[in-house]
Amino acid sequence: MIAAPFTVAAPAGARIRDRLRVTVVEAEVVRLIGEHLGRLQRADLAVRVRIGRVPVKENRRAERKKNLTAVSSSRWAGAMTRTSEDQYQLSLRCLFDERAGLRRAVHTIEKRLAVPCGQRSGRTRGFADQGERWAKQRRLAMLKSRLAQIEKRIEAGRPSIVVGGRRLARARHNLAGAQLTEAQWRQRWGDARLFLTADGESGAPYGNYTITVAPGDGSVSIVLPEPLRHLANAPRGRYKFSCPVRFTHRREEWLDRATANRAVRYDIVHDPVRDRWYLDASWSADTAVPPTPQEIREAGQNLLGVDLNATHLAAYVLDPHGNPVGEPVTVPIDLTGPTAQRDGRLRNAISELIHIARAHHCSGIAIENLGFEDARTTGRETMGRGKRGKTFRRTVAGIPTARFRERLRGMAYHQGLVVIAVDPAYTSVWGGRYWKNPLQQQNQQTTVTRHHGASVTIARRALGHRARRRPGVTARDRRIAERGTTGQAVPAPRTRGTASPPRTASTPDEGDKTRPRQGDQLTLFPDLQDRSEGHRTSLASRDSAGIGPYRQERFTPMAPGATLAPWTISRCSTRPCAPDFPPTRSSPTRT
Repeated sequence: MIAAPFTVAAPAGARIRDRLRVTVVEAEVVRLIGEHLGRLQRADLAVRVRIGRVPVKENRRAERKKNLTAVSSSRWAGAMTRTSEDQYQLSLRCLFDERAGLRRAVHTIEKRLAVPCGQRSGRTRGFADQGERWAKQRRLAMLKSRLAQIEKRIEAGRPSIVVGGRRLARARHNLAGAQLTEAQWRQRWGDARLFLTADGESGAPYGNYTITVAPGDGSVSIVLPEPLRHLANAPRGRYKFSCPVRFTHRREEWLDRATANRAVRYDIVHDPVRDRWYLDASWSADTAVPPTPQEIREAGQNLLGVDLNATHLAAYVLDPHGNPVGEPVTVPIDLTGPTAQRDGRLRNAISELIHIARAHHCSGIAIENLGFEDARTTGRETMGRGKRGKTFRRTVAGIPTARFRERLRGMAYHQGLVVIAVDPAYTSVWGGRYWKNPLQQQNQQTTVTRHHGASVTIARRALGHRARRRPGVTARDRRIAERGTTGQAVPAPRTRGTASPPRTASTPDEGDKTRPRQGDQLTLFPDLQDRSEGHRTSLASRDSAGIGPYRQERFTPMAPGATLAPWTISRCSTRPCAPDFPPTRSSPTRT
């Protein structure tokens, strides 16, 4: 059962960044503040973990905040306790997800172990040989051991949290592999454990009292914790930086909130590789309800279908009736290198998609509702075996499905485009089977792949049309296409009452040709009223010159005093009829 398409929700907030060009002294002050608050926040997180899984009213947040206020400030304490609660709840959700993945993997292996090697039981296939079966038995024992540990942690409510990142913590034991010295690692480890986060507060000056950014001159000031008040250079225990901040990206939105004293959260972050300080501003967006797929279909606008792959994006523009328009689009993406470079290339690819959608007057972008979390957790049990299966798993792991979906949702929303997610079932299969060859015939100068066919299937599914291509939609011959094809998405009625004069053998057509062609032949048809009264025409068959028989219709004689009924001239596009020119030696005579 294919799930119905749905519109992706609008982004819940925004986050912008600008560089904080601090001096050496100011950088030292910021580092002292971050280290002091970081120690307090880690201690509070340890207390929260020891409390365990309890209702919200029993997490003792008020008591913990009171203890932190004595060594920092009330607002700093509120930000630290909120961060500790968020980290704890997120870690619990990760434990639940890991337990679900391990259970699926154990269930899959146990089902296959119940079937003898080389045999099938229904849709379950046994392992190829005894060697593979023995290896899977060992993996099953390992998975069950990990599952038991996860269930024990969930029952005790004690998730494993590494402040600073588990990957960086493991790099300490393999500095050569991480290409770091001990001093470089310690600097990165210290920067990752700094705490410089101030939650916004509606009604406070410029939306945040702890870290304040003035909209006029961009000056930045920060409240010092109680033990560091001796470093203040501004009234009321504040430290003011000499460098201004100018948010260029989405500056108008930030100004609207800051000048209206609406809540804005600020984070001070240090990049140890470039040795730069940055100030991030974030806020929650107003709730926006995007239009439903039914409303988008009723609007009668184009739609851009996109198929996400490991190395490129395949796209195609469709009209409101589900017909491909123009040429296929291929946007390459290179997801190698550092994280910042990968994110930049992904944003560049999404920007190109948005530019294409706006150039073709599309109302939205249709994508697959991909979620490879289950596939990544089950791993080798469901994604193939051997070298081919390993390559496929690496390809799946390299596709940034979640990041692409979130980036596309935010960037498309600010450009006035709607993102529609559809069921990914059989899109590539049907796209390659029903759309690849017809699209290649239409675009002979461009290489069409099955991924372009999948993008057409995705967009058609978002528009509510069937994914399979009807026969006769795409004609291979140009003359056949001029006569009109059958089975279109929207059938066009045949025109009646054309005013073109009868063609003769001596009348030149648009190519300075005098030879009549089959598509130019005209025939007489009575109107609907005369057909119901039984009027018919009679056409003789061809002579021995032999072009083939014509259809013969009998004529009912008119009553005395009757007049001829009106006739209409229409182009014949189904069966050949007698041409309306004077009879010749090789032409049939009209009776």
